[in-house]
Amino acid sequence: MSNNPRKRREALVYHAKPKPGKIEVKPTKKYATQRDLSLAYSPGVAEPCLEIEKDKENAYKYTTKGNLVAVISNGTAVLGLGDIGPEASKPVMEGKGLLFKIFADIDVFDIEVDTKDVDKFIETVKNIAPTFGGINLEDIKAPEAFEIEQRLKAELDIPVMHDDQHGTAIISAAALLNALELSKKKIEKAKIVISGAGAAAVSCTKLYKAFGAKAENIVMTDSKGVIRKGRPGLSEEKMEFATSRKIDTLEEAMKGADVFVGLSIANIVSPEMLKSMAKRPIVFAMANPNPEIDYQLAMDTRKDIIMATGRSDHPNQVNNVLGFPFIFRGALDVRATKINEEMKMAAVKALAELAKEAVPEQVNIAYGETRLNFGSDYIIPKPFDPRLIAKVPPAVAKAAMESGVAKEPIQDWERYEEELLERMGSDNKITRLLLNRAKMNPKRIVFAEADHLDVLKAAQIVQDEGIAIPILLGRREVIKELMQEIDFNEDVLIIDPKADDQENQRKAYAKVYWKSRSRSGVTLYDAEKLMRERNYFAAMMVNEGDADGLLSGYSRAYPTVVKPMLELIGMAPGVTRVAATNIMNTSRGPLFISDTSINIDPPAKDLAKIAQMTARTVKLFGIEPVVAMMSYANFGSSKDPHAVKVKDAVAYLHRYQPDLNVDGELQADFALNREMLQNKFPFSKLAGKKVNTLIYPNLDSANSTYKLIKELNNVDSIGPIMMGMRRPVHILQLGASVEEIVNMTAITVVDAQEKEKKQKK
Repeated sequence: MSNNPRKRREALVYHAKPKPGKIEVKPTKKYATQRDLSLAYSPGVAEPCLEIEKDKENAYKYTTKGNLVAVISNGTAVLGLGDIGPEASKPVMEGKGLLFKIFADIDVFDIEVDTKDVDKFIETVKNIAPTFGGINLEDIKAPEAFEIEQRLKAELDIPVMHDDQHGTAIISAAALLNALELSKKKIEKAKIVISGAGAAAVSCTKLYKAFGAKAENIVMTDSKGVIRKGRPGLSEEKMEFATSRKIDTLEEAMKGADVFVGLSIANIVSPEMLKSMAKRPIVFAMANPNPEIDYQLAMDTRKDIIMATGRSDHPNQVNNVLGFPFIFRGALDVRATKINEEMKMAAVKALAELAKEAVPEQVNIAYGETRLNFGSDYIIPKPFDPRLIAKVPPAVAKAAMESGVAKEPIQDWERYEEELLERMGSDNKITRLLLNRAKMNPKRIVFAEADHLDVLKAAQIVQDEGIAIPILLGRREVIKELMQEIDFNEDVLIIDPKADDQENQRKAYAKVYWKSRSRSGVTLYDAEKLMRERNYFAAMMVNEGDADGLLSGYSRAYPTVVKPMLELIGMAPGVTRVAATNIMNTSRGPLFISDTSINIDPPAKDLAKIAQMTARTVKLFGIEPVVAMMSYANFGSSKDPHAVKVKDAVAYLHRYQPDLNVDGELQADFALNREMLQNKFPFSKLAGKKVNTLIYPNLDSANSTYKLIKELNNVDSIGPIMMGMRRPVHILQLGASVEEIVNMTAITVVDAQEKEKKQKK
């Protein structure tokens, strides 16, 4: 909940526009013809109905049941908002559905039940259970949540999990195992303090006990203090963790403790309490948004601490998204009848083990790290880690099989892992990676057309999100008026290149520009006149170090903006031709397309250079480039000069960069269909590989392709990304959306980060 009216409006608009809600149902079968419809419904639909009547298990074969989870709540314990009712809980349940889909490709119906009566709630869930392959209970208050989950698990034959209980337990248990290993302590001997006694705290403590924690070493506290044996009014759940020790306060419990697990409220742990803990203390302060003790305060108080929080802006975030999508994925894939302790423990072990493995470059890039390594600042995997889906579901599935609750055991584990990785193609992870990386080291970015509303909105977002430090260029009075209109009140630099107060700056830039272009027919008068133009002024700001990068092109044709950038910024050393690539966030994963904006008909050698630049750009995102050189022909099938040009470019690349996965010339269907390519052209360097980069022979084909994909499939596009420039300069497509401008700002920041690294080498 925000006290900022603008952010409140933004959140409401996000959920309301362009159509209400965050999830939708889409057909998965053809429906174009009458024949299609007759198969989808009457009379064809009768056949699967009859098959399911014979054997209910056939519902998994003929319907979506096997990949459909119900997210169910009665709205009695929603986030930190409390009992707000079923209707008010729906945006949260939709959000959970979105996370299921993007992290594990699981479809979700969210269901909000209007009852607080435990028996009625359970009856409702049981009555609708035949629709689903699994049930995720959400935001139900304790102690009712315990009984509801327990009874549904016993009475249903599909996986049921209350994520508020078990999600945090699974992630924190993985972190605890690794933290104990790093601190050279045994869980059997560890003295553990649990602050909080709600559903999550109880589930966490039970799971820690399953891994060996001893009851006599555990102290749990609630709002009344230490939960002691003999205290009146204790629930059955609290009774299990009542201590015999004669202590009453959290402060007393913390003395000599090895582990503190906080699932309570902010700022209840003092530095003095932290100092009273044992050597190499483990502190999981997971209250959100503010932990039980401030992260930096804790780190300053104890240098030997291993700390985790629920926040993304600190190391070791205990984030439930590391668990529930992948646990349900593994359970669904073997048609498990339940999610049992063995499956939860398998997920814990898989997460703990993954944190010890070498981290993919894509994850390092996402978090702005040179190299993430297992240690006190990295005890659990990051949510961006693409290995999660290939690591956790198989572990859960194997545990289900070994514990006897799997109806459909997996036979080919290698194929299963490939299928899991394929499921991740539908996610826009590369966009989140890009934005996250920009936030790690934001740069000063000039918005050369800030007197346009959409550009200013984008600048406002990047300022709010910490993606960049915007510098606003344009008519000052217009910018200020628009800022007032959108409640953009932050203190940002506004520059009007034509204003009198910029005369000295204009003259200084003009002098520098004139000296560099005086032998190219440019007079000092010409230079001073040009500096009144925003793109020339912005480019000089970057050249002279007054800004780190710039964005322009929103309101002007692409060629008119490129010209001053090439004149003033110029190409990077060793580059003979600049080019542009677009990232398309397709259902099969990110697809890089070049050259989408600059080179009309490049010769073979330049085409090869464009491929090399694009491959380097792909690697910036932690992705290994697999490059197809596009044509209307396949491997010499045409002798036309247009096809031969592509063939010559491939020959150049094979000779001078033999380690690059590149081949062609290729038609689009062969490039994108691995089976077709493998069967028809098994000799190709791309055979059996998933192509992620397409290099087109001319501007017509590249530009048309990316725009067709974008418009017909409603695919997000990031670009055009300028490649080969000396400084971080990027040019927007005419009339780019706010989201596209934000993404391009992040590209400009990352570009500036990379160029800064090269300068330091």
